[in-house]
Amino acid sequence: MKEIFNVFIVLLLLLIGYMLLMTVSEIPTYGELVRPTNNYVVDRYLDQGVEETGGHNLVANIVVAYRGYDTLIEITVLFTAIIAIFLTIKAGSEHA
Repeated sequence: MKEIFNVFIVLLLLLIGYMLLMTVSEIPTYGELVRPTNNYVVDRYLDQGVEETGGHNLVANIVVAYRGYDTLIEITVLFTAIIAIFLTIKAGSEHA
């Protein structure tokens, strides 16, 4: 049983290594003009961001208006992690 488990672990590690290698091979080279960061979305944010959101701070506009749900979920995850840390510390101090 342990030998089968070890073979499974080795195969799983090989699969993960292969997936990482394939992912890294798809990363564009630095300075390439067709990089995902050099696409039309950046130009749209710069050209129409102030008119669409009404704010003058472009970074805040992107975070609040364009990525509002994503930011809300990130804040929820961060808040949950902080509460879990405090509860863990409190439980540890009670048992000490």
